[in-house]
Amino acid sequence: MNFYIIIPAHNEEIYIKQTLVSLATQTLLPKQVVVVNDNSTDNTQRLVEGFTTKYNWISLVNTVSSDKHLPGSKIINAFYKGYETLDSDYDVICKFDADLIFPENYLEELAKHFQGNDKLGMASGFCFIEENNEWILENLTRKDHIRGALKAYRKNCFLEIGKLKPSMGWDTVDELLAQFYNWEILTDENLHVKHLKPTGKSYNKASKYLQGEAMYRMRYGFLITLISAIKLACKKRSFRLFKDYMSGFFKAKHNKTEPLVTEEQGIFIRKLRWNGMLGKLK
Repeated sequence: MNFYIIIPAHNEEIYIKQTLVSLATQTLLPKQVVVVNDNSTDNTQRLVEGFTTKYNWISLVNTVSSDKHLPGSKIINAFYKGYETLDSDYDVICKFDADLIFPENYLEELAKHFQGNDKLGMASGFCFIEENNEWILENLTRKDHIRGALKAYRKNCFLEIGKLKPSMGWDTVDELLAQFYNWEILTDENLHVKHLKPTGKSYNKASKYLQGEAMYRMRYGFLITLISAIKLACKKRSFRLFKDYMSGFFKAKHNKTEPLVTEEQGIFIRKLRWNGMLGKLK
């Protein structure tokens, strides 16, 4: 099974070596790994070049963009810079962050999952972060959600959902659309991936409003957005974030921002979200 991996990287000199070493020591090696050096001002480029001379399946793409570390469009635009350099001879395409350490059997186990279920569209392990010298499950992790840091898509699923949306919320809408097209999603709790830089650690103020905008663009509607914003703010223990999320939602509504999904897909998404929330109350 051919795995193609794209890694957007912005100033990741502290972490990216560990990520690439963990991929180079997989029991099932990827066929292609493309690191997109996205406007880095540190030694990211030099470090990756060291790997490209050692491994002919690792390549580097340099691109220029904003120097702000924003989720969404910046990351996905960088992803596409790498995607454009690849052929279509892949079975699974991955978007990985540049601050992960994968267990050596990670790709082999994902391959087993994909080969064992033709309807499996997306799969991943779980992210763990280090606290007090112990690796613990990152609190944003859910069994029914694949983190944006470690996405792996079956080719047909990736194409049917329209690939990745260059917007905040891309890593939620991809799963919602996968389910809309009857693909299954799997998270393997036995695959422990070390996440060296906790999610959102370097995001700036502007990115906080984008979360609410994303909920509007996914056609959540007010009530689901309200509940989702409360849950996210509670997980991050910040009432300020709740206000930011809701402000982003109302700004997008006022500006009539273009949705990421069709009306039919929006109906499906709202039903899916309500079923999920009501199911947790039983």
